[in-house]
This record gives sequence, C-alpha cells and structure tokens, in this order.
Amino acid sequence: MMQWIAMITMLIDHIGAVFFPHIVELRIIGRIAFPIYAFAVYIGYKHTRNVRKYIWRLFWIAVISQLPFTAAFNHFSLNVVWTLWSALLVLLALDKLPSRPLGILIAIGAGIIMEYTHMDYGMYGLLLVLLFRYFNGPVLVMAHVILNGLYLLLYHSSLQMYSVLATIGIAIAQYYQATFRLKGPRWIWRYFYPAHLAIIAVIRWLP
Repeated sequence: MMQWIAMITMLIDHIGAVFFPHIVELRIIGRIAFPIYAFAVYIGYKHTRNVRKYIWRLFWIAVISQLPFTAAFNHFSLNVVWTLWSALLVLLALDKLPSRPLGILIAIGAGIIMEYTHMDYGMYGLLLVLLFRYFNGPVLVMAHVILNGLYLLLYHSSLQMYSVLATIGIAIAQYYQATFRLKGPRWIWRYFYPAHLAIIAVIRWLP
C-alpha cells in the first residue's frame, strides 16, 4: 500500500498547493508522501539488479518532469526527482569510495549543491534518504524528528513535522519484517509524478 499512499497524498498536497493554498490540511496530508519516496529510493538502490539503469531511469523521469513541474507551480526550481536522483548517486558513492571521511565530504558537497541549485527539499531530502540507510525502528523516528527540528529552526515552518507520521509507519513495517516490493504496474509508480503535474498544469492554465 505504501506506493499508493505516497501517490495519493502527493496528489492531495499538490492540488492544495496550486488551487487551495489556504487549506493547510491538504498540505499536512501531503507531508506523508516524501518520506515514502525517500525510503523507496533507498530500498530500490539496495535491491536493484542494475544500479546504472536505476540511475538513468530516475534521471530521465527528472528531465521529463521539469516542464510540467515548472508550469504547475508557476516558478522555477528543480523538481523533487532531481533530489532523489542526487541522493541515489550519494548512496552509490558511499559504497564505492574507499574511506568514510571521503564519503562524508561527498555527501556534504552534494547537499550544498542541492541547496544552491534549488532542488525541491534540497539537503533535507538527501539527509532523509541517508537516515533510512543508517537507522531503523525508534532510532530512525527520533533521527527524523531531530532533522525536522533543524528544518523548523532554519525555515521557520512546522509543517514538515507531520512527515514523521510516514516514518513511524515505515518503522513499524520494518519491525514486523514487511517485504517491500512494488505492487501494481511499474509504469504507474514511475510516471505518476510527471503525469499528475502535467494535468495540474493544464487545469491551472486553462482560459
């Protein structure tokens, strides 16, 4: 169910952001989506048979999504798939580099680049993916709470705190040793993001 929860809550969030920005409840529901996508990237990296294909697939989804993302929100920044793609590259680098300090420097450098290129979620998104790599259970939830606390201090927005609910769900699923496999047609999971943004953009700019 996680994939469907991520897609539906993301859709609700984006509808709220574009058409009903005054209804904060829609944005609260939308906070559920990103932790699931961040977790999915880590799980996908961990279990993929061909990491190169996975990297290229995310890259092209990011490219395809950019125009509808910009049109839907009527401003330019890099869409969240670029963030997930960058996090995937960092995961690969951490496994390939010969020393942990070098890996930390790469992660910091990637986070800074993500911030300066205005990727959606930026360094926060990278750090969340890394939390799923290194922690689980109550420690994972607490680490996410701390990360959201830092986000609150930096951006003065408490909205992100609600995203911990998704991480709690993931931690519970891990405790019960759930098997995380993609259910349903893969093309829906892969292309729902650019498709729903394109539809929102068309509706937004209809005369």
